[in-house]
Amino acid sequence: MLRVRCLRGGSRGAEAVHYIGSRLGRILTGWVQRTFQSTQAAPASSQNSCAADDKATDPLPKDCPVSSYNEWDPLEEVIVGRAENACVPPFTVEVKANTYEKYWPFYQKYGGHSFPKDHLRKAVAEIEEMCNILKMEGVTVKRPDPIDWSLKYKTPDFESTGLYSAMPRDILMVVGNEIIEAPMAWRARFFEYRAYRSIIKDYFHRGAKWTTAPKPTMSDELYDQVKSGGQIDLFKKAGWTIVTPPIPVIPDDHPLWMSSKWLSMNVLMLDEKRVMVDANEVPIQKMFEKLGISTIKVNIRNANSLGGGFHCWTCDVRRRGALQSYFD
Repeated sequence: MLRVRCLRGGSRGAEAVHYIGSRLGRILTGWVQRTFQSTQAAPASSQNSCAADDKATDPLPKDCPVSSYNEWDPLEEVIVGRAENACVPPFTVEVKANTYEKYWPFYQKYGGHSFPKDHLRKAVAEIEEMCNILKMEGVTVKRPDPIDWSLKYKTPDFESTGLYSAMPRDILMVVGNEIIEAPMAWRARFFEYRAYRSIIKDYFHRGAKWTTAPKPTMSDELYDQVKSGGQIDLFKKAGWTIVTPPIPVIPDDHPLWMSSKWLSMNVLMLDEKRVMVDANEVPIQKMFEKLGISTIKVNIRNANSLGGGFHCWTCDVRRRGALQSYFD
């Protein structure tokens, strides 16, 4: 197998490198459980059980609705986000730290209100088409519940309106048969988990593990921007082929309120030989085709403006494959 690592484009300005913990398999799972001490496991019958504990054998995909160990095994089920009712987040310290300065007036003017209606309508249509294509490729698609994100809420430490449920990859990660739910670091995303509760509870009652990290207070003094990097060396040392992506072709005048042009790299692998890629990004299509990977071209240019590409707009739930090491 050709081992290729593309460092995906930054979603919401801070995601220059999206390093997926599934590469570390059980090591990460154990670390999360020891750290948060909040893993929940559904009651399992003797005939239909996922893994009872960390020492159990790997669950079979047919027994558990959740099973994913990497990002390129054949995709069977996926969560796709929603753009409906998306609201511009208030211009707070964390938003300022994760967005380009040229868009700050946009947040100052429209924070707490809907994104431009026409743009949002086009984004919704693009994601619906993306879902239809995934279904035609044999993938089961799940969607979060629609929520009114314009409602204002207040905690003892802050008050805010919501954002959206567009980017499930930000809040959910699957490692084996376990769903790991992030607490989120934006005040506007504090209650974003509510949109996914019905989906996760369904998986949980059918045998999946569910770990939820504790929520921070999000008070002003807790914010300290940290620059990540250096992960590329991990792949070089393991003998992976590092591919330099082409420059994106998205026009300068296209609004990218929460991301960079490098969303061209933000792709979704359907399996080792198929990738979902932006229909407008011809250079990166050619890059994949030279690597022997066929491209499924979908236009989500307006959806990009909300802060993510195919990778961010989705969360793998089940891929047909088994746990193995790619760093030996």
